[in-house]
Amino acid sequence: MKNKHLSSAQVILISFAGLILVGTILLMLPISSQKGQITPFIDALFTATSASCVTGLVVYDTATYWSSFGQFVILLLIQIGGLGVVTMAVAVAMAAGRRIGLSMRQTMQDAISATQVGGIVRMTGFILKSCFIIETAGAIALSFVFVPQYDLPKGLWYSLFHSVSAFCNAGFDLMGINSQFSSLTAFTGNGIVNFTAMALILTGGLGFATWADFATYRFKFHRYRLQSKIALSASVILIVLPFFYFFCLEFSRGVWTDMTITDRIWASLFRAVTPRTAGFNTVDMTLFTEATIMITILLMLVGGNSGSTAGGMKISTVAVAFMTAASVFRRQSEPSVFGRRIGEDTIKNAATILIMYISLFIGGAITISIVEGLPLLTCMFETASAVATVGLTLGITPQLSAFSHLILIALMYLGRVGGLTIIFATVKGIDNGNAKYPMEKLTVG
Repeated sequence: MKNKHLSSAQVILISFAGLILVGTILLMLPISSQKGQITPFIDALFTATSASCVTGLVVYDTATYWSSFGQFVILLLIQIGGLGVVTMAVAVAMAAGRRIGLSMRQTMQDAISATQVGGIVRMTGFILKSCFIIETAGAIALSFVFVPQYDLPKGLWYSLFHSVSAFCNAGFDLMGINSQFSSLTAFTGNGIVNFTAMALILTGGLGFATWADFATYRFKFHRYRLQSKIALSASVILIVLPFFYFFCLEFSRGVWTDMTITDRIWASLFRAVTPRTAGFNTVDMTLFTEATIMITILLMLVGGNSGSTAGGMKISTVAVAFMTAASVFRRQSEPSVFGRRIGEDTIKNAATILIMYISLFIGGAITISIVEGLPLLTCMFETASAVATVGLTLGITPQLSAFSHLILIALMYLGRVGGLTIIFATVKGIDNGNAKYPMEKLTVG
């Protein structure tokens, strides 16, 4: 941070890489595995990347392969990665009584997608306090299920682990003790587990700015900033429409006849929430139709809100793309929503992010499909899950080759730090002064 030659984007990039490296070293230690053996570098790297980037894709079942120490390391990586390495660094500096300089404030602003530098330290304190309260409340709620099912120490540990994992939209679970890679399939119709997990996922995915708006204005929606209005409105749409699809079309098929109406309702709600971008699962996804798999891929790519623990292209990015298209259909000069115009820079950023994520997602899927000889749609599901840092899988990740694992590692890292962060960190801006190329009309469409 003292090196003035590093930009905020470069600091964010390096900090996540450093966190992944430290996590990899710790997970390679014999103490991290239940058998007391050294974990291969590529597998430790994959797990550390998945945890730090709050994804949830795994090559080993978390409950049966990793020791208590290894699980604690994973949980720590999830917590730091979910809130952001820069956020945690600022928190440590605040606790130590150190002065937070302007460069660190600017980096923090970029890390949480804040609109201004002013009040950023106060915002950090608000984030940490809110995180502690929400995760504690989630752990207490889950303990009513896990403590009676397991002994007290294990039940409390499971409650805390899954609360942090859900809030940080990570999707790591410890349910492999029932059946490996089973996620939350044993709790399909359990109201407490489903509601708590969904509440944590949605809260973490709405973003820190939306929390601040709610804390300040409560239910006075008209006073929220535009970012929060779009996030909340789009979230409702992205929950309601997929819910009706899953309930009326997917879970009405014959393969789900053993599910009760209550199970179908909870499963449909959970399927609408978890792809953005938690990675928990309460049903066997290998039974899904191709249409359902494709809808899930689209939900994964959308993700949560900017400045949140969620991944994906972000709700605001997709919303800007749709609003821009709507303005073209209406022959308006500029897109607008909630009585506000969308700036040209915002439109350019949204288009860039959209193209980057789609290119990474499709390019990775095609490469893995060729290398592994697997169906393209299956590979598309895995790469969408990786680049959107979701963690849902159709079960192929543990069986992939080291080369394919490296592709998923790269996608998880790029997806977590963000498309624009990568661009700003690696591409130096060119100042052409006031000079401009001549304009010529181009026909599209």
